[in-house]
Amino acid sequence: MALLLSCHCQYSCTSFITSKSNFPTTSINRIHSSNYQKFTTFASNSKCLVTKQKANTFNPKECIEKTSMFSLKECALSIALAIGLVTGVPTMGYPAYATSNPINPALSDLSVLISGPPIKDPNALLRYALPIDNKAIREVQKPLEDITDSLKISGNRALDSVERNVKQASRALKQGKAMILSGVAESKRENGKDLLNKLEVGLDELQKIAAEKNRDAVVPKQKELLQYVGSVEEDMVDGFPYEVPEEYRNMPLLKGRATVDMKVKVKDNPNVDECVFRIVLDGYNAPVTAGNFVDLVERHFYDGMEIQRADGFVVQTGDPEGPAEGFIDPSTEKPRTIPLEIMVEGDKAPVYGETLEELGLYKAQTKLPFNAFGTMAMAREEFEDNSGSSQVFWLLKESELTPSNANILDGRYAVFGYVTENEDFLADLKVGDVIESVQVVSGLDNLVNPSYKIVG
Repeated sequence: MALLLSCHCQYSCTSFITSKSNFPTTSINRIHSSNYQKFTTFASNSKCLVTKQKANTFNPKECIEKTSMFSLKECALSIALAIGLVTGVPTMGYPAYATSNPINPALSDLSVLISGPPIKDPNALLRYALPIDNKAIREVQKPLEDITDSLKISGNRALDSVERNVKQASRALKQGKAMILSGVAESKRENGKDLLNKLEVGLDELQKIAAEKNRDAVVPKQKELLQYVGSVEEDMVDGFPYEVPEEYRNMPLLKGRATVDMKVKVKDNPNVDECVFRIVLDGYNAPVTAGNFVDLVERHFYDGMEIQRADGFVVQTGDPEGPAEGFIDPSTEKPRTIPLEIMVEGDKAPVYGETLEELGLYKAQTKLPFNAFGTMAMAREEFEDNSGSSQVFWLLKESELTPSNANILDGRYAVFGYVTENEDFLADLKVGDVIESVQVVSGLDNLVNPSYKIVG
């Protein structure tokens, strides 16, 4: 951190441009690991690097590096970092892609830079991404999530802090129970009552666990209670909250959420033979992207496919054998592509077809940020926003260098889900490991216009 606080430090950022071996591109769609290494070592570098690569190919010797200095901005950023102790990268004024008119927006306001530590837990991100507005349930949720930080305190003081968290959550539940129930969809209200009763009992049990200093029992109970909270919040969603644009309305759409299990056979690893990753797909915030993926899952498109990139930055797959870069729809014998789809915090529907930078939304925050280890997103071609098809990637980096909703991947690639179980094992995957199967375990009824049912 010391290197970040000097006004003379040089802020190093890399424009993640997709090309054949690049990040979110296709075979074209892969992020090149050298970009990430330059980015993550920005504290020790002295230049802001904007790396451009030839479309569809990558040769390190041909990589063109352009250097741009932002000394005044770096100084302002350093002051902001010193004040807020933010360990991340704000939305900066780096040129986007190699365009004739590069855009150089101003630094984000301090209010954005020091808005608090990023949320890294995938389940918490999914809870906050639900299209609901019920302050009472959030006041129960927040202290339960704060238990994670309380447990980082040494000694018995940690459990004292946990007790305070639980008391705060219990008080919020008792005071806000009526308001919480009023926010539950009428058709789900009885289930909501049952969940709240279980939550109330569980809070009493967790209070006893903390009082008895039974540290090992805290996290399992916390997880259980947050599952109740999340279920109540999901019951508050009454139908799909907006209309998908007409031009995309006939595509496979996930109007809600779905959960899939991805079983991977791991090669050449004595410690791991196979692993099942549970992934929650968020169709509320990315109905086209998530719907496209679920439709491909039901076609068994990914079954038997190898992991095609694993470089410590991302794990990527989805490039079929043959010349095609994505899924060829048998009914049309043409590639099926989908638009770039980004839900902006505060908006009621996603924006389509352009990055947030291209739209001039430099300070906008995304509803599904690249914060969690195992964030899942759609890869695409370098210069074509609407070229996503079947190639997907998982980010192998928590947002230590990227504050919540303010990092250089947000708004450029369509996030549509998070790995919620066994995500740590993503780091063990290697090129050549085989996806044995991907199966939808819940939420398939939320898929509309499923093309897999059409005999092509």
